[in-house]
Amino acid sequence: MQKTRVLIVDDSLLVRDLIKAILSTDDELAVVGEAGNGREAVEKNMELKPDIITMDIEMPVMNGLDAIEKIMAIRAVPILVVTTYGDAKVAFAAISKGALDLVVKPDVNIEAAGEFIKKIKMLSKVRVFTHIAGKFGTAQKPPESPPSGIGSEVLAGRVVAIASSTGGPDALSVILSMLPEKYPCPLLIAQHISEGFAKGMVEWLGPLTKMKVKVAEEGEMLVAGTAYVSPSERHMVVRGSKRISFIDRRPADIYRPSCDILLSSVADAFGNKSVGIILTGMGNDGVMGIKRIKEAGGLTIAQDEKTSVIFGMPKVAIESGFVDKVLSIENICRELAKITGVQRNAASAS
Repeated sequence: MQKTRVLIVDDSLLVRDLIKAILSTDDELAVVGEAGNGREAVEKNMELKPDIITMDIEMPVMNGLDAIEKIMAIRAVPILVVTTYGDAKVAFAAISKGALDLVVKPDVNIEAAGEFIKKIKMLSKVRVFTHIAGKFGTAQKPPESPPSGIGSEVLAGRVVAIASSTGGPDALSVILSMLPEKYPCPLLIAQHISEGFAKGMVEWLGPLTKMKVKVAEEGEMLVAGTAYVSPSERHMVVRGSKRISFIDRRPADIYRPSCDILLSSVADAFGNKSVGIILTGMGNDGVMGIKRIKEAGGLTIAQDEKTSVIFGMPKVAIESGFVDKVLSIENICRELAKITGVQRNAASAS
């Protein structure tokens, strides 16, 4: 059996040794090399031809962002960013340059070895392109503009709930960049993410969109044109009062935050005005929530396989029979514009 070949990049020998120790516990993985800076990473990627790279951000000689950009331009390979809380915003910039996902260094430990190994194996199988943004068409001209008039499909007072995991930040950046500042619905986002990283993702997404993007807060009223991102430390819900609230995670909860809990609460609070969207990611989180929205008469959408980094969550949702439309990431943007009768962000269409 051919092993998955891993290149470890970090300026800390201690961190490299820890990652190597974790990966050595699995017979299907082989560490083929190590690098202490980005320049070494670029060189060893060409020399050793790994199946996946774990990449630090802050390093001497060449930092992780520059290394990712060069690697994705010369020999594209799946990259998992392993970083610190202090580099949260920069880490999401790494995703825009081609990295697939990120974990924080405190989560890389012997106790959580199984989850880390699972992520390495999953990402190593992802087919990456010269630049992952090309898969979504980021910063490219959208295929066509949606209708500007309010049609028969338009219902006022919609609320959009989005579930996403691996590959989600880049997909979210496409959706948010293509919606206008005065989009007439609030967006609620449950993105699987390491604790403490929601703020960094929001800071990264903010300049990419004309909508207001913020970390959700307890008790705030939903406002149209605002995207509310759930922190991962607790599960976000919407109450019947149309206000945001949170519930504590239970020991058995494997997803953080829970997409099922968010989507189900939106179904309960908004009924047939609910729009549920499942984006790229592994696992089955969100499927029960999509079912609740479908049963409440709302609209349900799943991202298609071609534009999904990981066609796990969308695939399970589609197979459940509770998804109304299977769309590319760009067509999801068009659908969100269509159901409210608004034009997408003019900047994205120019």
